[in-house]
Amino acid sequence: MPLHPQVRAHLERLADSNFANLHAFAPDQVRQGMRLMTPALGEGQAVASVRDRVISTQSGDLPIRIYHPRPDESRPVIVFFHGGGFVLGDLDTHDELARSLANRCGRVVVSVDYPLAPEHKYPAAINAAFAATTWVADNATTFGGDGADIAVAGDSAGGNLAAVVALMARDAGGPVIAHQVLIYPDVDFRRSNVSIREFAGKYGNISRATQHWFMDHYLTGEHEKLDPHVSPLLAPNLEDLPPAFIVTAEFDALRDEGEQYGARLREAGVRTTVNRYDGMIHEFIRGPFDDAGRALDDIAAALAQAPVSPRD
Repeated sequence: MPLHPQVRAHLERLADSNFANLHAFAPDQVRQGMRLMTPALGEGQAVASVRDRVISTQSGDLPIRIYHPRPDESRPVIVFFHGGGFVLGDLDTHDELARSLANRCGRVVVSVDYPLAPEHKYPAAINAAFAATTWVADNATTFGGDGADIAVAGDSAGGNLAAVVALMARDAGGPVIAHQVLIYPDVDFRRSNVSIREFAGKYGNISRATQHWFMDHYLTGEHEKLDPHVSPLLAPNLEDLPPAFIVTAEFDALRDEGEQYGARLREAGVRTTVNRYDGMIHEFIRGPFDDAGRALDDIAAALAQAPVSPRD
């Protein structure tokens, strides 16, 4: 289908932002620009309890923000990793999405401020993400969370981190993760599929040069692009992973790799749902679109399913 009219109007408003060609700027400049654009996404929903704290982990001290929709009750937990290409984003840029997840899903959301590249190159982000998830599993009861029902979730680069944390937890024998929610995840650094080539620089997607700008900041060398903890689509074994709900968008450059990852998970026997949202673009779940609400409701419904063993 064509671009949704709400998306078309949104892209027209952003036409002068030069977002597709971020590679022309330094990371700090782009971070500041992202912070300035964030209020345009709208004011976040009220959540009953929102607390900032710093936790001590094996990866060092990490800032987190805990959103509790029903602080008088113990609730399942979502460990959330924000998007931004591993270079951009923080607790504030994704505050609105974290609030929406907490309210729509009725879960405690723990948003993790993991270290960014290029100051902290791979594997700093995945190590911090895994350490934060381990901390949540060990300490859930201290903030009103149910450590027996933990989901990992993230958008774009955050979806990559959620997928990688699920792999790391499986291989390490814990922590136990009940669900993974991958929102238009970045899971294949080869950058070779149809959607990544066809949509680069169009429909709000970054250009090919900017794709490489992000990757070059994150990685220390080309060889790392084939590492399954960088490109989980290339993991040789996807068995025994948590049930997955994957969000993709029709006009998103990352569409194909998210759908390919879903297909591989299903082939490995993992209960997996892939929902493509027609007429939508990358980052739509953070945008002023009706389908953003529909996707959040779909995520809530997926998480409401009882936790199962990965192959059930």
